[in-house]
Amino acid sequence: MVNASGSSAPPPVTPDWASAGWSVAIPQRASRGVRLSSGFSALAAATVLVIAWILTPSDAGLGTHQQMGLPPCNWIVAANMPCPTCGMTTAFSFAAHGNLLASFRTQPLGALLAVATAMVVLIGGWTAVSGSMLAPFFSGFFGKRFLWVFVALLLVAWAYKIGDHREYF
Repeated sequence: MVNASGSSAPPPVTPDWASAGWSVAIPQRASRGVRLSSGFSALAAATVLVIAWILTPSDAGLGTHQQMGLPPCNWIVAANMPCPTCGMTTAFSFAAHGNLLASFRTQPLGALLAVATAMVVLIGGWTAVSGSMLAPFFSGFFGKRFLWVFVALLLVAWAYKIGDHREYF
């Protein structure tokens, strides 16, 4: 390749598993600290899903959190408008009961987060037990772009929840 100054420059390096030192043939082994943190993450995620499974999902699409002794959503009470996370507990409960369609209809982002929580249980548990780095490529996944995508998904899910609450759908 020839750049603007006329000298040749090496082609841009595209990061991949092999260039990062990871190989399918020689799997990366997790350190004791990584195994412990993976186990803790898996346990925390499993606890969330067990609590969601114990709760009975509300057919109204929100309010399931009240079964844990929490008050009703103040946004609904004060403004008759759902908050950005309204329906998350209900969506998690539907997902924990195996009803992913009802979970998604209740709160789309809640359904995605419930599935992601289940993945943390599986991947974190596997890493903790076996020491195998099942998915080393996740290390670079969480950055500014991920944050912006998450905020966009939250806003879209909130708009959906407002439309659902006002019975536009």
